[in-house]
Amino acid sequence: MNEPWCRLFKFIFPFLIEEKNINVTSSGRLMATLIGNPLIKAFFIIFLVSAATATATATATATGDAPFIIAHKKASLNRLKSGTERVSVSVDIYNQGFTAAYDLSLIDNSWPQDAFDIVNGNTSHSWQKLDAGGHLSHSFELEAKRKGMFHGAPAVIYFRIPTKSVQQEAYSTPIFPLDILEERPPEKKFEWAKRLMAKYGSQISVISIVVLFIYLIITPSKASKKKR
Repeated sequence: MNEPWCRLFKFIFPFLIEEKNINVTSSGRLMATLIGNPLIKAFFIIFLVSAATATATATATATGDAPFIIAHKKASLNRLKSGTERVSVSVDIYNQGFTAAYDLSLIDNSWPQDAFDIVNGNTSHSWQKLDAGGHLSHSFELEAKRKGMFHGAPAVIYFRIPTKSVQQEAYSTPIFPLDILEERPPEKKFEWAKRLMAKYGSQISVISIVVLFIYLIITPSKASKKKR
């Protein structure tokens, strides 16, 4: 009776051992009994399935009873008339968990000082709390100092859970590569007229027809006056 499976079976199904007079002195005899007796085999399978379900439920409860932080980082370029280019950055933080997160800190150190100047806002921010299902947002603006392709790293979000002493961290999504101060082809002649026609083409056509109709009405009347 020193084998683990035999001890487990004797502990779980003592009534079956007494009722069926099952020999559980070895794992081999135990397996032969299970295979040969459909009722005992069914009882054992039901127990294993129930135990697995209970373990999975307990694990899901333990991991689900915590905040789950998701962060999206976005960046866009804006070319000014002066020729400089600015980068608008925003980070949206969501708590998809079941409890609140506390003492949150957003840090985005992916913008080197020799390549960017901070124009508006800061690359870091902090909040006291983010409730379950809640949303936080932070944005800032930079000015590029040199041209070239830039690949930004994800931002880092630190937060605290009351049930854990260790500070937790999460990462945002990365941004798409930015082509800083990309050389753009000069605007072609009459390009503004094409854009105007594409946007207001139907209105311009109606106005042109009305003007032409009025001109045709007025022109014959002026010619008849001169003949008189």
